[in-house]
Amino acid sequence: MHLLPDPARRFAAWCAVVLLASGVGYVGIRLCAEFRTAVTPVLLALLGTALLGPLYRRMVKARVPRSIAAGLTCVAVVAVVGGAVYIVVAALIDTGDEIIASLRDAAEGVADHFGAAGTSLDDLASNSRELLSRFGGTAASNVISGVSVVGEGIAMAVLALLLVFFFLRDSDRAVGALRAVAPRGTADTVEAMARRAFQAVEGFMRGTTLIALIDAVCITVGLLILDVPGAVGLGALVLVLAYIPYLGAFLSGTVAVLVALADRGFVVALWALGVVLAVQVLEGHVLQPMIQSRTVQMHPAAVMLAITAGASVAGILGMLLAVPLTAAAFGILHELRTRYATSAEPAGGS
Repeated sequence: MHLLPDPARRFAAWCAVVLLASGVGYVGIRLCAEFRTAVTPVLLALLGTALLGPLYRRMVKARVPRSIAAGLTCVAVVAVVGGAVYIVVAALIDTGDEIIASLRDAAEGVADHFGAAGTSLDDLASNSRELLSRFGGTAASNVISGVSVVGEGIAMAVLALLLVFFFLRDSDRAVGALRAVAPRGTADTVEAMARRAFQAVEGFMRGTTLIALIDAVCITVGLLILDVPGAVGLGALVLVLAYIPYLGAFLSGTVAVLVALADRGFVVALWALGVVLAVQVLEGHVLQPMIQSRTVQMHPAAVMLAITAGASVAGILGMLLAVPLTAAAFGILHELRTRYATSAEPAGGS
């Protein structure tokens, strides 16, 4: 006996599905948060494998043994990442004082224009020192916790590097293992979903890296022409933050314009703003369609929501991982929609 009409029953069924999916997703997120020291290296290793896969495959095609090819790829990534970190840190150290001084001048200008009566940066500094003297124990505990966080981060980075080696070397076995654990009759679908998800992540990582390099070079050259202090450091900041779509470009561009405003004046700051906007227009209208749109098709609203959700779950690391994981989810949904639409066509035609 049906107590409810068909539309009400369908609505209730969809509500049950949404609630069940939300509950499973919440439990999964909580479990990942609890086991973050194991989950984070796996996710970072997947991103590294997606980025380094072409290099590894070229070595294998050149008849280099798989273990040696994977080892050389890991050595190459350590050299590249280590060199990049050294360049970024050296640039920030060399130009950090200039950037901080310029930001301080900008803050003083804002304080002089909008500041409260009788309040200056020196007063704020003295008050800050008083607060630090009162809460020294808390500061010391924060330093200790910060050291532990750094140690945990180094351990996760080493584990991620080792996982990249194994993921690259044993990539030929991944498909067989995935098909072995898939439920009966779903092996082809599971394999297709996994391939589509990995292709989306691979496209995102390669496209983002290339776009980040182009943006950093263009903005650095523009700031050097404008004689903005700390141009190399600001370009390094653009390169690092480019892996956080939209928000990273906004933050790095804002810092560059503020530094130009503080050190070179209003006119140069406008030119710096023009350089930043021109690079963003180039990225949005030329680079993104040419490089990423072929593999990662996501609406900007979905990207911003993914970044916000990732930040609320895991902070900066969540912001970094949110977009590639969302791209993988979109790839899986696209594969399922394509397969079900293809399987439904003969029934509709008959």
